[in-house]
Amino acid sequence: MPWVDKEKCTGCEICVDKCPVGAISMAGDNDAVAVIDMDGCVHCGTCHSVCPQQAVRHDGEKIPQDVKVNIEETKKFMELCAKHLGSEQEKNKCLGRMIKHWNKEKVVAEQTLAELEKMKDSGLL
Repeated sequence: MPWVDKEKCTGCEICVDKCPVGAISMAGDNDAVAVIDMDGCVHCGTCHSVCPQQAVRHDGEKIPQDVKVNIEETKKFMELCAKHLGSEQEKNKCLGRMIKHWNKEKVVAEQTLAELEKMKDSGLL
């Protein structure tokens, strides 16, 4: 999913004008930057190609940050389980549940990709 690097966005509004579904607007006061409404975004890639500053970025760049957030969230849950369920042993149980959760997410992603590849191979694009 696209996102806007606020450090690179100059507020030129080209992406706002070119977005075919009107999912990009400007936010902020004096230093307005583009903001993408992900509920309205259709992932067409237009914003990526029209931005002269390359401020519209691909979410693949955020993988390390996303992993860090997931690890911190897991640690938080582990602490809460220990606190509310009364023992340090609950931390390990919580960790096991979180590993199951992320394995499930991985399987969902893998199966989704496999189905999308079938669509591509069958010419449904």
